Amino acid sequence: MSEIISQEQQVPLSMRGQRLDQVAASLFPDFSRSRLQAWIKTGELTVGGSLVRPREKLFGGETLRLQARLSREGDWEAEAIDLEIVHEDEDLLVVNKPAGLVVHPAAGNYSGTLVNALLHYAPSQETLPRAGIVHRLDKDTTGLMVVAKTLLAHTRLVEQLQARSVSRIYEAVAQGALSGAGSVEAAIGRHPKNRKQMAVVPHGGKPALTHYEVLHRFPSHTHLRLQLETGRTHQIRVHMAHIHYSLVGDPVYGRRGRWPSDASAALLEILKAFPRQALHAAQLGLQHPRTGQALQWKAPLPGDMQTLLEALHQHYD
Repeated sequence: MSEIISQEQQVPLSMRGQRLDQVAASLFPDFSRSRLQAWIKTGELTVGGSLVRPREKLFGGETLRLQARLSREGDWEAEAIDLEIVHEDEDLLVVNKPAGLVVHPAAGNYSGTLVNALLHYAPSQETLPRAGIVHRLDKDTTGLMVVAKTLLAHTRLVEQLQARSVSRIYEAVAQGALSGAGSVEAAIGRHPKNRKQMAVVPHGGKPALTHYEVLHRFPSHTHLRLQLETGRTHQIRVHMAHIHYSLVGDPVYGRRGRWPSDASAALLEILKAFPRQALHAAQLGLQHPRTGQALQWKAPLPGDMQTLLEALHQHYD
């Protein structure tokens, strides 16, 4: 399946002296600059029908012609996997991802992912980068994700994420009694000894900032609301472990085997059996990529986290 794009724009005189790739980014805002540069190099985006280098400066008045074919971005297969659609319009999808669902195919997970589910639900997603996915959640983190349905939406959503204007609020249950609110600002990179893990690193990491506030404090656990300023891999899990309040059930960064001495048998059973990191993407806010309207969605806590919190309340309240 492929789609033909045919557009034409005249370069205004006010853009005289600007580079072709800069002008193209302004006149064809539906597409990312990297995609436009690729089309310039392949001759699918021309100046008056002629192939011109991306850095070539324009005089103004030229006609830019775009004749490009959108083809499949990957060789992933569509699979009939249930999706919980929270919102859908012609530009975007918002899904409530369950625990256990990998977002994107990779080594060891070539099928059964959110990408495979999206391709079955909307086959036109195959012409979009990563089937329209612009951000990720860990396999066992639940909650809200936005997915682009058009190239314009993909470009604008990526821009919002890069500008840190997308609001992402999570709920979590951490080990330990944390008081008040605060922030963790610490660069994250690959663990120096275990390359499959992330860690707070003194050199070479990417800046990362997480804000947190206490929703309810128990003697040995804390129900938290957290907001991301950045979106690093495993950011919340790494930051909370860094300040010694790792998430309940976290198989990588958690503190297994440290159970509260006063826990009842029922509470202890739930804590020991909790199958994943207790982390849920509860709220998502952004500007609609086409209309600019401010939008926000909420997703209730999944059943396993509700059960965990109910057990903590029953034991301590």
